[in-house]
Amino acid sequence: MVAAGGAAPILIACDLEQSDACDKIAGALAAERVEVEFVVNNAGFGLFGYANELDRAEQLGIIAVNIVALTICRYDLRTAWSGIVAHPQPGFACRLSTRPRMAVYYASKAYVLSFSEALRNELGPRGVRITALCPSSVKSEFQARAGIKPGLEHEILNVLASDVAQAGYRGLMANKRLVLPGLGTRMIPFLLRLFPRGFILAAIGRIQLGKPR
Repeated sequence: MVAAGGAAPILIACDLEQSDACDKIAGALAAERVEVEFVVNNAGFGLFGYANELDRAEQLGIIAVNIVALTICRYDLRTAWSGIVAHPQPGFACRLSTRPRMAVYYASKAYVLSFSEALRNELGPRGVRITALCPSSVKSEFQARAGIKPGLEHEILNVLASDVAQAGYRGLMANKRLVLPGLGTRMIPFLLRLFPRGFILAAIGRIQLGKPR
C-alpha cells in the first residue's frame, strides 16, 4: 500500500495483558489524529492442560487479553466504529463453548461470542456491523503458545488463514451475525444437535486426553 502511494501503517507496540494497554492504543491513535473504522479482534492465547495444574498467573493472563482488553478497547474506540470482526473460537465451540483441558480459554471465548452478539443488537440501529468469526483449526503460533501439538481434528478441519480472513471480510460486508469458514466447520453445529451435550463433552475430553503436548 505504501509503495502504491498509500499512507504508512501506524504500529503500536503494547502488551494487551497489561491494564493500560487500551489507553496506550487510544492515546497513540489520538496523537496521530486518526479514527478507527474497522476493528478486527484477533488477539488472544490459550493454555493446554488441566486448569488446576496450569500456572494461575498465565490463566489470569488469558482472561486479561481475551476478555478485559477486548471489552475496554471496544468501548475506548467506540466513537468511530462502522464494523467489527470478532474472533471468538473454533466453530464447534460456538455452539458448545466448553472444552476440557483448555477450560479457561474456551470459557473466555464464550464471553467474546456473547458480548459480540449483544453489541450487535445494541449498535446495529446505529449502523455498526458486528460479525463473529468462528473458524476451525488454523495453523498459527497459537498451538505452540498453548503448548499443544495439533491432532487429527486439525488435519480434518484445517482452514488456511487467508481463507478465514476473506470469509470474515465478506461476512462483515454482508452484515452476517456469524461466519463459519470451511465446509467441515459449517457441518459441526448441525452434528452437535444430534447428540446430548454430556456425550459431546465426554468425547471431546477423550480427544483432549490423548492429544500430545
